Amino acid sequence: MARYVCRMGGKGWWLVGFAVASVLLALLGLALGSVDLPLADVWATLLGQGTGTDAVIVLEVRMPQVLTAAAAGAGLAAAGLLMQTVFHNPLAGPGVLGLTGGAAVGVALVMLARPIWSAAALPQDLLVSAAAWFGALAVLMLVLLADRRVGNGATLLILGLMLSYLCTALVSVLQAASEPGALKGFVLWGMGSFAGSTPQRLPWLLIPVAVGLLLALALVKPMNALLVGEDHARSLGTDVGRVRRIAIWTSGLLAGSITAFCGPVAFLGLAVPHVARAFLRTADHRVLMPGTILLGVALAVACDLAVRAPWTGGALPLNAVTSLLGAPVVLWVLLGGRKWGQ
Repeated sequence: MARYVCRMGGKGWWLVGFAVASVLLALLGLALGSVDLPLADVWATLLGQGTGTDAVIVLEVRMPQVLTAAAAGAGLAAAGLLMQTVFHNPLAGPGVLGLTGGAAVGVALVMLARPIWSAAALPQDLLVSAAAWFGALAVLMLVLLADRRVGNGATLLILGLMLSYLCTALVSVLQAASEPGALKGFVLWGMGSFAGSTPQRLPWLLIPVAVGLLLALALVKPMNALLVGEDHARSLGTDVGRVRRIAIWTSGLLAGSITAFCGPVAFLGLAVPHVARAFLRTADHRVLMPGTILLGVALAVACDLAVRAPWTGGALPLNAVTSLLGAPVVLWVLLGGRKWGQ
C-alpha cells in the first residue's frame, strides 16, 4: 500500500485523504443521531466490548445505515464515472440510460397499483426493492440488446432518454389513478433515503455493489483507452463494443441495486467524478476510479449525517442534500470550470 501511494505521488496522498475522511465520517455517523454517543463507546462497541442499549444503537440501527450510505456513494460514483467515460459526456450519470426510470415504474406498480399485489406473500419493503430491481433490469436488458443492434454511443444516449420519458409517462398514469395514501408513500420513496436497512437485508445490497465495484476497477485500462477515442482504442486492440456493454452492465448492476434499496439518489453519480477530477487533476482511471469510489463514500456518508442533523428533525429529504451538493458542481462543469477529460 505504501509503495502504491509513493508511486502515485501527490495523487496517492489524496487517495489516503479520501480514505481517512471516509473512516472519520463513518465513525461520526455511528456516534451522532437522536441519541449522541461518545466516540470511545462507539469504538468499544466495534471492538466487541459494547453492551446494552449503546451496542444495539450502533450495530443494529446506525451501522446498517452508514454501510448503506457508503455502498450507495461508492457504487453511484463508480457508475457515473463509467458512463461519463463510455459516452464521452460530462453530464452522463448512472440514470442516463433510463435505469432509474425503470426502477420507478416497478415501484409504482407495487405501491400505486396495490390491488394487484394485495395477495403477495412478501413484506412490502422487500416487494418494493424487488420491483425496483426488476424494473431497472428490464430497461438494462433493452439497452444491451439495442447496443448489439446499433453499436453507437450517441444513439444509445437518445434511446436512454426516450426510455426515461416513457417510464415517466407510465408513472404519471399510475399516479393519476392511485389513492392519496399510496401516492404519498411513492413520493417519499422518490426522495431517497439511506435509512430503513437492517443487518439481515444489508447483504442484498453489499454483495452486488461489491461485485460492481470490482468490475469497475477491472475496467480501468480499457477506460483509459476510450479516453482518446473509439477509433484509437480499436487500434490499440480494445474491443470497444464489448467494453461498452460490460461498462453498461456494471453501471446497471450498481445503479439498479442501489435504487432498489435507497430510492433514486440524485446527483451523487453525476457530481462525484468531477469533484474527484478536480482534486486528483488526472484522467488516468488507475487513480481516478479508486479516488472517485473513496470520495463517493465520504460524500454520501456526509450527506447522511446532514439528513440526520438535530436541526432538521430527521425530516430533511436525502435528495435535497445531494442536490445542494451536486447542482453547483454541474453548473461549474457547464460554465467551463474545468476542461473535460483533464
